Amino acid sequence: MELNESKLNIAVIGGGGREHAIIRALKKSPRCGRIFALPGNGGIAEDAECINISATDLDGIVEFCTENPVDFAAVIPDDPLALGLTDLLREKGIPCFGPSGKAAIIESSKAFSKELMKKYGIPTAKYETFSDLGAALECVREHAMPVVIKADGLALGKGVIIAKNVSEAEEAIRSMMVDEKFGKSGKTVVIEEFLTGAEVSVLAFTDGKTIIPMPSSMDHKRALDGDMGLNTGGMGAVCPNPFYTKQAQEQTMERIILPTVEAMNKEGRTFKGCLYFGLMLTSDGPKVIEYNCRFGDPETQAVLPLLKSDLVEIMLAIENGTLESCPVEFSHEASCCLVLASGGYPESYEKGKLIIFEDVPEDIEVFHAGTKRTDLGFFTNGGRVLGVTAVRETLEDAVKAAYDAAEHISFDKMYYRKDIGSMALRHTLSMIAALLSDMGV
Repeated sequence: MELNESKLNIAVIGGGGREHAIIRALKKSPRCGRIFALPGNGGIAEDAECINISATDLDGIVEFCTENPVDFAAVIPDDPLALGLTDLLREKGIPCFGPSGKAAIIESSKAFSKELMKKYGIPTAKYETFSDLGAALECVREHAMPVVIKADGLALGKGVIIAKNVSEAEEAIRSMMVDEKFGKSGKTVVIEEFLTGAEVSVLAFTDGKTIIPMPSSMDHKRALDGDMGLNTGGMGAVCPNPFYTKQAQEQTMERIILPTVEAMNKEGRTFKGCLYFGLMLTSDGPKVIEYNCRFGDPETQAVLPLLKSDLVEIMLAIENGTLESCPVEFSHEASCCLVLASGGYPESYEKGKLIIFEDVPEDIEVFHAGTKRTDLGFFTNGGRVLGVTAVRETLEDAVKAAYDAAEHISFDKMYYRKDIGSMALRHTLSMIAALLSDMGV
């Protein structure tokens, strides 16, 4: 089928809350036909046809897409992107949303991304890369504290440890390089300076020529209130991020976003898809903490509900290299995504808990991340179970609405952070107070 025909059957690869948000956005398009989710989850099954094929079963995915009426594929998670799934699909004549395997290395190897930034003068933390245990341990023994230890490869967003002292740093290195806590991803580690400032997540659509940033967001990585506890895949997000001022946006575009896309082109790794910039707004200006080669989770669940344009058309334009002429517009409202998690996450947790929904307001988006559906209802099937997203005129109202909605959902041992958005709200209030002071009010 030609892509200029009216309806497209789309295969969405992945099965989490981020994929659910993307599927909901795709469904709004008049171009959207059938949606196949591989593998999807219990909640996604209400919006798409779930196919029980793992996102890393590349042969199975290619076979399904070539033997079924699939016109377009959206490859969302990092693992299949890093493994080159889009290359395999394009070789079979199936156009895709998502970077090539050569371009996905910007996330799949932190050593590569750090070298890229060094080579092209893109601001980031000072760092060293080690594949030798002894050399890595020697480095942290002489390093200023705190220090950041990163597994080189993919680790489900959890391969970053901030060590407060040498003992914690040595333990982090041994857990990665010796105990293989993150598998082969931790055989090489990146040791870098600890940056201070406000963290910002910026997702950007790009076809390798045109770059269109989406509204900024603030992720909350730690498991517990006050940014305490272990790193997780993300416990919630708010959008927009009030720390990301107009000046910071301009600096980021000039010093980071444009140079990154141009650097990838020069390296013969043209990036087409969604490029994620994890930033730290330091006293020296914005610096890159990390790149992701795909939509972030849970940032996507906060950002995409604000998209007013047609996501199918945007994805097609990126694949065709015509993003420059494609309208991309977002609402100026605010959003809050609150993650409801299984007790014990991000470590061991129980599955199979019945989820009870009691009159959840209709204007609240509930994205399923780790759920399974049976004849008896929805049950928990993962660490992060649901993402509850509210969109309102102000960030304060969005945060309140998300928390109010969470009161209508329950399952055994459910937990969630009670302070998602609180730092953003405090900063917003301080900005208002400063403005009023400048006006003499």
